[in-house]
Amino acid sequence: MTMNLHPQTGAISQVTDSHAQLDIARRFHAALATRDWSGIRALLTDDAHWTLPGDNTISGIANGADAVVERARKIASYGLNFELLHILVSRDNVALSLHNTAQQGDRVLDEYLATVCRLKDNKIAAIETFLSDVDGMNAFFI
Repeated sequence: MTMNLHPQTGAISQVTDSHAQLDIARRFHAALATRDWSGIRALLTDDAHWTLPGDNTISGIANGADAVVERARKIASYGLNFELLHILVSRDNVALSLHNTAQQGDRVLDEYLATVCRLKDNKIAAIETFLSDVDGMNAFFI
């Protein structure tokens, strides 16, 4: 990671190497898919947070690395399959395009989402998830 001075504003910006971004995203997905909670924790800053839309048992903001890990554990406890479609990088951050599916009795989850990870010092400082079907998520995560 390098720090650059913006020529017009004088602001310092964080630039993370795209290979490092891809590695963080791959490791996050692999840890989530294999239920490796310590692997997820190792990728997070202590003050990391995760925001999810909706009105259900996993919605809202999980504040702090331990709460983020607990949220991942709770989501996985519903038997989700986390299919990685794409990893997308910006100048400083990374996003995972996922297709999540699961079934709990008569309830079926089949949603596409983007999980956007804001990085700080080559760790995940914030996660925000964008969903294709918030109503479907509300009906599934009860």
